[in-house]
Amino acid sequence: MLHVMTNLNVAVLGCPGYSRELGKKGTESDITLYNMKKGETTVTIVEASKYPEKLQSLFYAAGFGDFIILVVDEINASFGETVLMLDCLGKKEGIIIPRNYITKEQLSRFINGTVVEGYEIIEENLPLLREFIMGKAEALVKGDDSPTGGVVVDHHFNVKGIGTVALGVVRWGQIHRHDKLRAYPTEKIAQLRSIQRHDTDFETAEAGNRVGLALKNIEPSDIDRGTLLSNDESVKQTTLIEGKLDLVKYWTKPVEKGMTIHIGKDMQFIAGAVEDSAEETIRVNIQKPLTYRDGENATMLYLNGGNLRVVGSIKL
Repeated sequence: MLHVMTNLNVAVLGCPGYSRELGKKGTESDITLYNMKKGETTVTIVEASKYPEKLQSLFYAAGFGDFIILVVDEINASFGETVLMLDCLGKKEGIIIPRNYITKEQLSRFINGTVVEGYEIIEENLPLLREFIMGKAEALVKGDDSPTGGVVVDHHFNVKGIGTVALGVVRWGQIHRHDKLRAYPTEKIAQLRSIQRHDTDFETAEAGNRVGLALKNIEPSDIDRGTLLSNDESVKQTTLIEGKLDLVKYWTKPVEKGMTIHIGKDMQFIAGAVEDSAEETIRVNIQKPLTYRDGENATMLYLNGGNLRVVGSIKL
């Protein structure tokens, strides 16, 4: 019998620690993961535990979630920045839970014209929220059975007696035990010794699955957060980002030559400098290769931007 297990990746933003009421705490760094499980269905929840101090914490968490739960305790600069981050990342699916008597009218001023405008606004009710999230995960359809796939790594370490272990999410296609996967942006090839999903061994994993991978022929030092493990020939990499910059609607500063910015994609967060900025296009030199597939978007961030550090998005 084919072992089908669906997993939904949810980002809970706006209230660090909120997910303690929803799932069991797992890996913790600048993002904190929580797990929910019901039968064959699992949910991985992520929070931005170091935001607003560290913008990358928000970027990683928002990018990780295929479904967003935005908890609004107050309408402030962080709330506005979070809305614009979600808009840049094109996160169309989500709900808003307003607290402290915040009204729909107060929210609408900030979310109008962004993807967040499409989120349903619901009252806070934790038992119902748990049911809702599980229901969403159960309704997921089994993904594509492509022979190739890609896993974006978010944590990695050495485990005594096992060796190199990488934690991450299958972003497309499928991976299979014994597959040989290149660890982009390096030239290293790792072999998949085993695949775990929520502490259970599997022969395969598919798009959306959160996985723990035991890897052969590669050291933990060869892997970084943002490493892409893939056997897909369509993967590309570049240190020159060039294209039309789609600015967020509240961005007012000019994007000038020499400006130090960061380019983010999946779990990659790479510093760079603007080489050229004309009306239509922008050229950015980044410090190490960015891995991508045609047609995907990257997010441009300016860490010295004060209350607004999200600049816009650029098609790769």
